[in-house]
Amino acid sequence: MRILVPTLILALSGCAGGLSLRPAAPEVPVAVTYGPDEDVLRPAPRPGTAAAPLRAQGRTADALDTSSAAERAAAVSTPTGGHALGETLAGLGPPGEAGFWLRTGLVSDTRAGRVLSAGGTAVAVELRPSGRGAGAGSQISLAALRALGLPLTQLAPLTVFALD
Repeated sequence: MRILVPTLILALSGCAGGLSLRPAAPEVPVAVTYGPDEDVLRPAPRPGTAAAPLRAQGRTADALDTSSAAERAAAVSTPTGGHALGETLAGLGPPGEAGFWLRTGLVSDTRAGRVLSAGGTAVAVELRPSGRGAGAGSQISLAALRALGLPLTQLAPLTVFALD
């Protein structure tokens, strides 16, 4: 009797997943659509406006980068001196903020500097404090990112140098 009750409980607990008191639900076929049909209502354009694609309404990097050719040439022909402050991962900062700058936690006050990309391209920038820690990442201006030849949508590893 002592062995029979635990064995019975163990056997019934193993069968609990397969036993059900409810009848099995019938399978109902479900139609799946991957796109709306022609009968789906769509918002109408505002009267008096032509519907333009979103890409045509946006501003390009060329339109946002207000630096002149002379400013770009001066930034790229940067001196090679200075002392290294460290490395940072930089992403695009506010694109409407003109100039060649890097907002970073590696400096506590604004100073002249330069950044060096992993590909070896250097650009003179104004180093601006971000108010965050040195390892918190940095923001770089649109003009500086384009002068370095780096993609606008990715984080860029940069070595930061102070020139003064």
